[in-house]
Amino acid sequence: MLNTVSSSAAAPCQFVFLLADGLSMMSLSSAIEPLRSANRLAGETLYAWTLASLDGDPVVSSNGIALTARKFDTVLAEADYVFVCGGLRLAPALEPVFVAALRRAARTNSVIGSLSTGTYLLALAGLLDGYQCTIHWENLPAFTEAFPDLLCSSKLYEIDRDRMTCSGGIASMDLMLHLIKTQHGSDLAVRVANQFHHERIRDTADSQRGWRDQNHASLPRGIRRAIEMMRAHVETPLQINDIGSAIGMTSRQMERLFLRHLNATPARYYVQLRLERARELLTYSSVPVADVAVATGFASPSHLARWVRRAYGISPTEMRAAQPRS
Repeated sequence: MLNTVSSSAAAPCQFVFLLADGLSMMSLSSAIEPLRSANRLAGETLYAWTLASLDGDPVVSSNGIALTARKFDTVLAEADYVFVCGGLRLAPALEPVFVAALRRAARTNSVIGSLSTGTYLLALAGLLDGYQCTIHWENLPAFTEAFPDLLCSSKLYEIDRDRMTCSGGIASMDLMLHLIKTQHGSDLAVRVANQFHHERIRDTADSQRGWRDQNHASLPRGIRRAIEMMRAHVETPLQINDIGSAIGMTSRQMERLFLRHLNATPARYYVQLRLERARELLTYSSVPVADVAVATGFASPSHLARWVRRAYGISPTEMRAAQPRS
């Protein structure tokens, strides 16, 4: 299905976007707009799309805009592609209903995909077992903690046989441009990209760039290597002296470079990395606080709580309770 080429006599390729409350409008519009533009530039209807909800009621996105939707089961039969669109963390009570709907979709001939946090629902439904997948970088630590056996990358999007997962945001446009290129050629895909001032169509080799990558490319090589080691050892933190020995620096040299380029000592920067991982787990997962402490290298929940309160001004429990639920 991924390599079919349409002709003017062919029926349009049908997309069904299953919307979850609190979905990311940017992810959804970035997926739909390239399809609309491809139709206009080709002078024919190459693609058609339907917004769907589980019950056919309107769905409110994270920016407060309500989207009219059709009932999912009434449009599933016509779908070539089914994408579940996530955003804010879904209320746990709704998860089984989405899981059942996605499993019904998987029993059809549709390609099954996700935008942004929709990957979590596919994983929960067991539809990513044995597949390469991706999710928004901010959700990646919580996702890998919840599904340690899945093959989850930090790529912008992943295409693995009849599964397509996308990290969301503007990456949704890159995924759709890839499909347009595959199905209708590079010329049309580039013309569509130009409509949105999208200078380069990124492919499956491109990775996401989250907060941890900001400005790191310009850092000295020694600091970059030290940070890589810190990231790889969040659960079982290394001694700063051991990191220095591994990269050929003394502790004094590391401290001078970290203070100059990152305005923090190596030890403080390491704690900040671990606290940010803890914040992600508290925000985007239901992992018990005690397990969050273990996963981020803190000696106990109370040890984690002291650092979280020092850094963010609230307790781990308060941080979790403050997160919006759809």
